[in-house]
Amino acid sequence: MLSSDAHCLVIGVGPGTGLACARRFATGGYAVSLLARHAGRMESFAAEIDGAAGYAADIADLDGYRKCLDRIVDERGLPEIVIYNAALATFGAYTEIALEDFERNYRVNAGGLLVTAQVLGPAMAERGHGAIMVTGNTGSQRGKPDYVGWSPSKAAQRILAESLARELGPRGVHVAYIVIDAIIDMPFARRRRPEMPDEVFAKPDDIANEIFHVAHQPPSTRSFLVELRPFGEIW
Repeated sequence: MLSSDAHCLVIGVGPGTGLACARRFATGGYAVSLLARHAGRMESFAAEIDGAAGYAADIADLDGYRKCLDRIVDERGLPEIVIYNAALATFGAYTEIALEDFERNYRVNAGGLLVTAQVLGPAMAERGHGAIMVTGNTGSQRGKPDYVGWSPSKAAQRILAESLARELGPRGVHVAYIVIDAIIDMPFARRRRPEMPDEVFAKPDDIANEIFHVAHQPPSTRSFLVELRPFGEIW
């Protein structure tokens, strides 16, 4: 049974996985807080969910992001569940990737997760329960041409999440890394691949259901690395 003040914080809310997670945890009994970079967009997302609160922060500004997390805890309480879904990518040949973009991607994908853990992890560990779910993708496990501005930062994120899992897990805080090996079903993805059949796309609501499941695994059988892909995906 959830306590009446169970709080889920979804970091990096867009129209796909982030918003689907916010909806799923709200229907699962959580008071949901949403964090996104663009205030207007975030407010429209929060308005879709009863009792949700929205916060705007640019994670690339790590000092400002840290202050936003402190504010969320002050106003909404320490989260029971944290979903780190924020991501930033730059694609192109290695000869073309600007160092500024490369470093910014690290700040959001890895640095933002570290700040999240620094702000929330100690209190969650002292409390003795909770979960931090980090959404990743195939880029965290392999490098490919034109993914130099993406995969290294996601690999760093995965290793950071594993380090956190090994330290926080024994103290009751479940950290998991969810590899989404799929094209997520969003309007822009459909527009870019109009020839693709429906079964190629991973549904955001299905992804959110699995994240909800992993976040509630019992202490005796918890996963760290979880891979999700459509049944027909080649891997």
